[in-house]
This record gives sequence, structure tokens and C-alpha cells, in this order.
Amino acid sequence: MTRGAPIFAVGTLAALTLLGGSAIPAVPPDPPGPRQPTAAPVLVSYDSCAEALAGLRAAAAASVGPWGFGDGWRTGAAFSEAAKGASGSRASAQSAQPAQEHSTTNVHEAGADEPDLVKTDGRRIVTVTRGVLRVVDPAARRETGRLDLTRTMPELSWGEQANLLLHGDRALVLTQVGPEMQPATRGARPRTAPRLILVDLAGTPRVLGTYRMDGNLVDARQTGSTARVVVRTGPRLVFPYAERGTDATRTAANRAVIATAGVEAWLPAYEWTAGAERHAGRVGCDRLSRPPAWSGTSMLTVLSFDLGRDRLGDGDPVSVAADATTAYGTGSSLYLAGERPETTRPGPPSGGVRRRGPQVTEIHRFDTGAPGRPRYVASGSVPGSLVNQYALSEWQGHLRVATTTGDTWGARPTSESAVHVLRPDGGTLVSTGAVTGLGPGERIYSVRFLGGSAYMVTFRLTDPLYAVDLRDPTAPRVTGELKITGYSAYLHPLPEGRLLGVGQEADRRGRTQGLQVSLFDVRDPARPSRLDQWHVPRAYSALEHDTHAFLHHPETGLVALPVGDDVRLLRVSGTDIGEVGTVSHTGPSGPVLRSLLVGDVLWTVSAAGLRATDPATARSLDWLPVT
Repeated sequence: MTRGAPIFAVGTLAALTLLGGSAIPAVPPDPPGPRQPTAAPVLVSYDSCAEALAGLRAAAAASVGPWGFGDGWRTGAAFSEAAKGASGSRASAQSAQPAQEHSTTNVHEAGADEPDLVKTDGRRIVTVTRGVLRVVDPAARRETGRLDLTRTMPELSWGEQANLLLHGDRALVLTQVGPEMQPATRGARPRTAPRLILVDLAGTPRVLGTYRMDGNLVDARQTGSTARVVVRTGPRLVFPYAERGTDATRTAANRAVIATAGVEAWLPAYEWTAGAERHAGRVGCDRLSRPPAWSGTSMLTVLSFDLGRDRLGDGDPVSVAADATTAYGTGSSLYLAGERPETTRPGPPSGGVRRRGPQVTEIHRFDTGAPGRPRYVASGSVPGSLVNQYALSEWQGHLRVATTTGDTWGARPTSESAVHVLRPDGGTLVSTGAVTGLGPGERIYSVRFLGGSAYMVTFRLTDPLYAVDLRDPTAPRVTGELKITGYSAYLHPLPEGRLLGVGQEADRRGRTQGLQVSLFDVRDPARPSRLDQWHVPRAYSALEHDTHAFLHHPETGLVALPVGDDVRLLRVSGTDIGEVGTVSHTGPSGPVLRSLLVGDVLWTVSAAGLRATDPATARSLDWLPVT
């Protein structure tokens, strides 16, 4: 082990609890052309479907090129013809048993649970493997229930990964099925579709209902019994394909398709079931809003489901004519963030030229403090792009956002990073301050906001650590900078002012040298230090891209970390990282995907089964194979 080496990190933040905004009269869409990165989007509602259709057509026509929208497909088809046409949960013997102390999914914010491959409430462990939902009693160490979901959703037999949310005797299974091809449509793009299944776990597991909205599942968050699911859809537009012709004639033909499309081409369609009941619908124009700068090529829909009920219902949808790839939630807020898409600057009336605009991340915030449909309250934008949801943090009425701008690659990289502080002002998130110019030529690999401080890792050749004080949202300032080799792709707070970083060691030329775990002392943000380091040459951890794969037990210092196909157990004390042992799953199981604690037993989960292990010694206690 190495000791006393300097650490990396950055930061501070400020936070945000946004105020409600009143409806704003709809205005004509902004004229196409270059957009300013500092413009803060404010969502605008529509007064009628005719007004919505006019705005959607105008925005889409300004965004289309000779080969379709920004992704180059000749069609933006995103959903099917879905819209053509007793509460409470039962108690069971298992749910009546007292729950053991148990770990939960490693989430960004307390009070906002995130979907994961496995869930436990201390009485049961629930997993979905190859389309089969399994319930395991951790006290008896045996399977107590199973449900073949492929009978309800045959697509799950294709090996699609499923995630879970859990509330009482209800499990919500979330999966992204596809890609599928639209039948009888020449040039149709592949399409995917989120599928949701509500399962009753009381007694023998059974399906209560399903939900489908074709598109892409962005993410979901659960507060109490309310699960909010975010789906991204695109317009159902099939553009003609012409091998001969000019860009101008192709663009004109595509715009002609847009000019004749009805509003249903954009409004998301859905289907839901409850027992033998079948229902279909489409998001109404009264549920649709838009920012003033928009492309007309995507739609975000937030669905709300009460997991205490016996059915999913229609999801009480609310849609925004915007795009996002990142969801960040707290107990009272849901933020949807995404980089502004490529812009089109029209040339002559007969055609257009596509050019890349400046990097801008747009952020929309919804109030989720009450059950039911969320309420939109504000939007804003910041220069640059996000590494993941950990680049966002709400604290004391402000939102902190860490971004990277510019190009990291090439002989002369132009990138740099910043932390921006925003606050609500009516329906807009306005900037109160920022610290910029961090990590020139590098990009952000990880961020962790802790109260009035943030820790941010940037990397290209070496790993700068920045300490930034953001307690004053109007005057954020850098208080320290350190450098070490390698980087941390994930940062986890520990008790007593310590921080654990997991990533890759690297040489002075930036070439990675294998997995490293670093223990940092960040009690003094101006002088962070590395207390200890654990290194496995030529190794990699799935935690670098999957934060749910991490388990930490603060009371004992246990850390369960995926390394290759196994899980390595570490013990982190005040100043040391020690190794306990390795947990492996025998046979062609693939990697161990998750670790969780129920009582004093560590459970690990893979496609092959579940293993019970003594976390103090790494000794195997039992093996429950998937059959």
C-alpha cells in the first residue's frame, strides 16, 4: 500500500428547491438559427392542439435535413399504433415476518430510490433473470416464489435486462425491449420500447398489470409509493428515400412530410392492462409543454405510478417537447438534463446546412414533493456536458452542476471544466456564480457534492484534484489543487471526512495500469490527502460505469467491489484499506452483478444464482442456483 500521496477532487456546491411557475401564454417557435448557450429555456404550455401542431411542424421542419433528423435515419418513427382505437396490497405470511437489517441500492440521493437488478426489504430478495422473477427468503435461504414474465412479455426471453422498484408487496419490473422493426415500412429505423410489469408478491407472485410506451426508457425514481418513469420518444415520421437528387430536393421532400403530419405523429401513445382489461391512449395536448429553443425531434414524458395500487393505470402522463439523457432525483425534485441537439442553420429556402452548435446542457426541474403527477416549475441551461447524474446536486435552494466543454482529444485539446450554481427565478433557473477553467485539456471523470463542497476528478494524463468552496453561491472559489496519477470514476463519501475513490491507476503518460481504490482525507478541502491505496494490476471494476454495483456498510467498514467476474471484499478503517477475500460464482455464470447485506449475511447475485457469504471472512455459507 502507498500512503500520504495527494488526492484529486474538486468542489463545492449550492443547491436548489425550485418555486412554482404560472402558465405562460404560448408563443411562436423561435426562428431557426444559432442559439446562445446562455439562454435559459422556460417551458411554455399550449392552448390547443392546433397551436401545438403548428409549433411542432415548424420546429421539426427547421431541424430536418436531407437524410432526416440529426441521427441520420430516414424516419423518426418511435411508437406504434397504440392509440388507435381495488387499492392497497394483501398481506402475506412472508410480509408479516419482521424485516432484518438490510442494505439498499447505492443511490445518489436519500429519499429517491433508483431501479436496480435486485431489491430487498429485509424479508425477501427479488431478482429477475432471463425473464423469470424470483423471490428468495434470506432467513431460510431458499426460493419461495417465481413468476415467468415471458408469458406476459415474450420479449424478455431474448435476454433483455430488467430492473426493479419495490414497495410493500408490489414490485415494478422495468425493461427496455427491442430493437424492433416497423412492419411494412421501407427504411424504418429500429425502435425500442419500455415495458413495465406490476407484480403482486403476496403469496404466489402474479402479474397485476402492464404498461407500454414505445421509445427509450431514460430512468425512473421512487419516492414513497410513487414511481416516476421517464420515457423519451421521437416523432412518427417516415421520410421518402431518394438515391438520386440533391440535398436541397431531399430536404424539401422531408419538409413536405412534416407539413402534412398530424399532431398524433408527435404525441406519445401508450397501452396499459389490468387483468383482462385493455386500454390505449395518447398524451393530450393539454399535457404538453415546450422550451422556446427546441428541435421538434424528441419528447420527454414523465409517468407516475402508485405502487400501492392493484393497477398501473395510464401513468397520468405529462410531456415536454425536449430531450434528455440524464435523470437526477431528490425526495422532492426530479431533474431531466440533456445536451442540446445538433442545430440546423437553413441556407437557401430549398435546403439546409447542418452545423454543430455550442455544447449546452438544458435542465428541466419538476416538483415531486407530492404524490401523483409532477408539476413543472423551472428550466435553465449551462455550457458543456455532464458525465452522469452525480454532476448535479440540489442543496439549500440552489442547483450545482459540473460540466466539461470543448474537445478532449487531439494534439491540442480545448476542453476545460466548471461548476455552475443556479437558483430559481420564477420559471427560470438563473446563474448566480461559477468557477471555470478547471482541468485544461481534460474532462470530468467523477463528481461528488458533499454539503457546501464538491469533489471533482478530471483526467487525461494525470489526475488533478480541485477543492472548490461553493458555500457562497455568488462567489464560488477554488481552495486547492492536487495531482496524482490515474483517476477515480466513482467517489463515495465515508464517515469522518473521508472519501473513497474507485478507478484506474495510470502512468505519467496517461496509460492505465489497473484498478485502484484510494482512501482520501477531505476534512480540509484546501489540503486533501490520500491516506491509502489498493491496486490490482490489469484489473477493471464494473463500478466505473455502474454505480449500483457498489456496496458499503458504514458500521463495519465493509466494501464489496466488483473486480472482473468476482467480488472483492475490503475493510476500510480510519486510515487503511484491507482485503478480506474474494467471492466467486462457480460455472459459466458471467460476472457477479450485485452485492447486498441482509442481517449479518452478504448475498451476491449473478445470472447463475445467489451466494450467501460470511462478510467477515468471505467464507461461503450457501449457494442457490438459478434453475
